Amino acid sequence: MGEVIVIGGGLAGCEAAWRLARAGVEVDLFEMKPQRFSAAHKSVQLAELVCSNSLRSADVNTAVGLLKEEMRRLGSLVMAAADENSVPAGRALAVDRDRFAGFITSRIESLDRVRVIREEAAGLDPDRLTVLATGPLTSEAMSACLSGMVGAEHLYFYDAIAPIVTAESIDMDRAFTASRYDETGDGDYINCPMNEAEYHRFYETLMAAEKVPVRDFEDPRYFEGCLPIEVMAERGPRTLTFGPMKPVGLTDPKTGERPYAVVQLRMENAEGTLYNMVGLQTRLKRPEQDRIFRLIPGLEGAEFVRYGSVHRNTFIYGPAHLDEFLRLRRFKKVFLAGQITGVEGYVESAAMGILAGENAARAARGRPPVTPPKTTAHGALIKHLTDLSVKNFQPMNVNFGLVPPAPKGLGRKERPAFYSHRALGDLEVWIKEVEHDW
Repeated sequence: MGEVIVIGGGLAGCEAAWRLARAGVEVDLFEMKPQRFSAAHKSVQLAELVCSNSLRSADVNTAVGLLKEEMRRLGSLVMAAADENSVPAGRALAVDRDRFAGFITSRIESLDRVRVIREEAAGLDPDRLTVLATGPLTSEAMSACLSGMVGAEHLYFYDAIAPIVTAESIDMDRAFTASRYDETGDGDYINCPMNEAEYHRFYETLMAAEKVPVRDFEDPRYFEGCLPIEVMAERGPRTLTFGPMKPVGLTDPKTGERPYAVVQLRMENAEGTLYNMVGLQTRLKRPEQDRIFRLIPGLEGAEFVRYGSVHRNTFIYGPAHLDEFLRLRRFKKVFLAGQITGVEGYVESAAMGILAGENAARAARGRPPVTPPKTTAHGALIKHLTDLSVKNFQPMNVNFGLVPPAPKGLGRKERPAFYSHRALGDLEVWIKEVEHDW
């Protein structure tokens, strides 16, 4: 039996197991696939990506780019997999979904100190060192167990998945390749331009479309950064043209003009045979998706290999139940990692897995727990999760609004570089202070 139990083989759970094993700790990693699959998961591999293959901006002077660089310096398995299996995506870091998961699965299964147990963990023992990383689709049994431990109902919201189409089914006589604001080269995105009449036809058809109904016991609370397209459209006829279908920074080479609206498609795999419909996550019924998305110029004959869908995300009220070391306040041997903590996004979830794994390893060795400086992206997320002054806690992507402010007088354009430089410097000092080989 392992010294530490990790429950969940997603990005956060794999990061935690990787961190524990590197620290010399024996681990039992529970993953319920293939015995059971959640509503969103299909692959038997660990670290499966379901709603996007993008890990967002690669620029270190953005908050998520900084977080990824910090993760690299902390020995992240997820970042090693992402860098090894990236696909072109302009200024973003996107990965080949299957190769990414295969890379992590192979690394985890090859570790001598990690025993992968392919069965569901329906509960946990609060007296055993445990990292709970069951993700946003935590099973009903585990949810009930955790709810009983924290003494409160979970909060939850709904996350939406965008469709994927085959590259060969895209009509390139109507679409064009380009990256936003990039006037050189062909660009990494396929762009489907719309004129005003085409957009309004799409919008009106979308508004009248049939959606998958919300069940009686469900109370949808969507994450603002991943709203279904039909929910965004309900806010007004032009909302989509200022959101996922914004045309700014793009010129249609066929007309020499900026389109009224644009749907961007991002490469989904290294072979370039699949493309993700960026920002068009949806809860439309499948026949409606077939009908409505084929109104997009270039997608009239689209072959959908994955339809959009909506799934429930579960998380706890972090400030009330988590300390700054990602432990449950009432049960100091239980650590939480990933989206169940209240972070949002693949990168943020994996980052919490690194920290939970490190502190579980320290607990196993009788060493004091640690937390990174608040000036770092990791530390800023921890502060968000545990800030008792927050009145209405909601899941959050990493952003520079979470870090201590820049000195007065520093211009807005200079601040991102300042935040990044400060964070990486403080992280290096912290790594030396905690005396650990990351």
